[in-house]
Amino acid sequence: MNEITKTIRWGIIGCGNVTEIKSGPAYQKTAGFKISAVMRRDAEKAKDYAKRHGIPKFYTDADALINDPEIDAVYIATPPDTHKLYALKVAEAGKPCCVEKPLAPTYKDCLAIAEAFEAKKIPIFVAYYRRKLPRFEQIKKWIDSKTIGDVRHIRWHLSKPASDQDRSGKYNWRTDIKVATGGYFDDLASHGLDLFIHYFGDIKEVSGISLNQQGLYTSKDACTANWLHESGITGSGSWNFGTFEREDVVEIYGSEGKIIFSVFENIPLILKTAEGEFTHDITHPENIQLHHVEQMRDHLLGIDKHPSNAFTAAHTSWVMDQIIGNPII
Repeated sequence: MNEITKTIRWGIIGCGNVTEIKSGPAYQKTAGFKISAVMRRDAEKAKDYAKRHGIPKFYTDADALINDPEIDAVYIATPPDTHKLYALKVAEAGKPCCVEKPLAPTYKDCLAIAEAFEAKKIPIFVAYYRRKLPRFEQIKKWIDSKTIGDVRHIRWHLSKPASDQDRSGKYNWRTDIKVATGGYFDDLASHGLDLFIHYFGDIKEVSGISLNQQGLYTSKDACTANWLHESGITGSGSWNFGTFEREDVVEIYGSEGKIIFSVFENIPLILKTAEGEFTHDITHPENIQLHHVEQMRDHLLGIDKHPSNAFTAAHTSWVMDQIIGNPII
């Protein structure tokens, strides 16, 4: 790797739960990166976060952080309904950016973000970090080396019981239709669909059914879909957030074998071929976004390209819009 002679100073907008373990420490552990400031509207929470993580500055105003001359790049970790607002301001400031997934609530907004950064020729990354996790890279190696022959079909079922918070009626932005039309589908299914696109290429046709079965909140809570990748591989999925038990199973069917895995559970991968059934266990890093963040560093240094950008994330959102019925304008 090229010698790292410059430190890229990051600012975080929205230092909530996702930044505590999953992402924030990954920036601090990555050589050449430093978190220099954080922003949260609640001053006490922003101050507390900065103190606990050894960050020198905190803000309650996003514009102040974005335009701080001592901030080189910005990580947006707010709920998705504010991603476009902040991302366009970062683009205008001329700074590289990373945005949490999904990139925005609709394909139209995702495209606006992608085009703004493209016009400025500024890198923008999206935190679909599974594209860089070793366990999912192992699956891609099996696919690309034709360990299971030619891939024919992929199937995913994800379901979980309604939580205590769901049943209580207490506010949760993840199930507010104004923030996330698909509810947990937006938050969770986006990870898997983006991964499948990474494996098999863009999706050219998709149809879906979505509805609210439980009436516990305003967002959709049940979805099914079928799709066709440009490569000719077919796919099907079902997602339900009011079932008896949690299930998360992906099956990739090939002409000479099969791969079984989970998108979210840290359990062994299963490979089935004529030679037998094998398991492969790869543990996630403590800070699950570490490899994604390191790859951003390599991209910014010109060493290697990052696999998740605003246009790939926009395509994932296009697929999701088709499934949950968001209009494409």
